Amino acid sequence: MTAAPPDTPYADLGPDRILDAVESLGLASDGRVLSLNSYENRVYRIGIEGGAPLVAKFYRPGRWSDDAIGEEHTFSAELLAADLSVVAPIAHQGRTLHPFEGHRFALFPLRGGHAPELGDRAVLTHLGRVLGRLHAVGDGARFVHRGRIGIESHGEAPVDFLLEGGWLPPELEDNFATLADALVDAMDAAWARAGDVHELRLHGDCHPGNILWREGQAHFVDLDDCLTGPAVQDLWMLAGRREDSATPLRWLLEGYEQFRRFDRRELHLVEVLRTLRLLHYNAWIARRWHDPAFPAAFPWFEAPRHWESVITQMQEQLAALHEPPPDPT
Repeated sequence: MTAAPPDTPYADLGPDRILDAVESLGLASDGRVLSLNSYENRVYRIGIEGGAPLVAKFYRPGRWSDDAIGEEHTFSAELLAADLSVVAPIAHQGRTLHPFEGHRFALFPLRGGHAPELGDRAVLTHLGRVLGRLHAVGDGARFVHRGRIGIESHGEAPVDFLLEGGWLPPELEDNFATLADALVDAMDAAWARAGDVHELRLHGDCHPGNILWREGQAHFVDLDDCLTGPAVQDLWMLAGRREDSATPLRWLLEGYEQFRRFDRRELHLVEVLRTLRLLHYNAWIARRWHDPAFPAAFPWFEAPRHWESVITQMQEQLAALHEPPPDPT
């Protein structure tokens, strides 16, 4: 059967094909398919006859190579083997990634929970301990087929894409471009102040929405963005707003350093990473705009008010990059 065209990669992924894919592994579904909240990939809860429901994740065609997805799955399995609570793919017939009629998918166990309470010292200390252990495992090998977070890949390239694609209102383009140039210079300077920091395999997208909290334990999900970078990339998003981040960082590091030393020089990178996320996030939405799920989920994206807000955030980040880093002592 012909796969969907690249500009609408999931157009042919209806309920029947989803169930056919799952049943191609020898599983018997009960016909229930519930779409879960996911845009980059398509993720579904699948009812299984006589068993617990499973989660089927259909990877976005063309984004990752099989080798890159294999490294994600291997990393998840290593973390699980180290007794870390991550939601790792289930192997069927010795494989975790399965092709089906132009799509690739993996099955995961269904886990429940809610976002952690980041204002609670005990919760943040627990998260720090888990991340210290996760990074100890992550430092044991290197990614070959997955990316690295950096200013060029997550800052300059997104800016170029947005400007060249005409995504901003014309009257805001010059201001955006000027600010972006200034931000790149400020980020380069901040990274130089940090020095030659160590890099390792990371979760990569460690925000509260990717942590399920249940019965006093954290369960990490969605390693789809795992990559190479400094350890602080997995910490800063859990520390909240810049002006309030010192105390949460201290609590995180109290737990983290029970298992792994944290290089305080990396604190110079917190605002660099916050800036890169702002730029990369907007370019990510723009790159996916042809997918009907994105205009439906982000209807504000093309509004001038949104880009005015982005420019305000860029101005704030430029000021933050010239300030001292957070002090969690």
